[in-house]
Amino acid sequence: MTDDDVKRVAARDFGTAQAGLALSIVEEFGKQDWNRPSPRVWLAILKLANGDLDRLPEITATAIADYRDVLAWAEYPRYSREIGFHDAPESTKQAAIDDDWKQYCRWLGRDASDQREDA
Repeated sequence: MTDDDVKRVAARDFGTAQAGLALSIVEEFGKQDWNRPSPRVWLAILKLANGDLDRLPEITATAIADYRDVLAWAEYPRYSREIGFHDAPESTKQAAIDDDWKQYCRWLGRDASDQREDA
């Protein structure tokens, strides 16, 4: 996950006209003494916003408070919903992790002509 990925996804999801604004919002994460700039977190914020500029400030604020929340919701949505902090068989946990990884890779790799999917 790189800065180039963040720029590409911002342009893809928000269009070139709003990509700069979207980036300026997500890049608020990392300006705090307790957070470091992170393309991984910026991508999680973009994924959760799903192209909705109005959602970016709230999701960014959540990341600033505790970036682990946005990483879990963006990168491990099934695991977070179905397992979370509960005990489950290792095979169930691994299946959720595998599904989440495939879904994330599809999201990251899609282009602007692909239809948006739920985060």
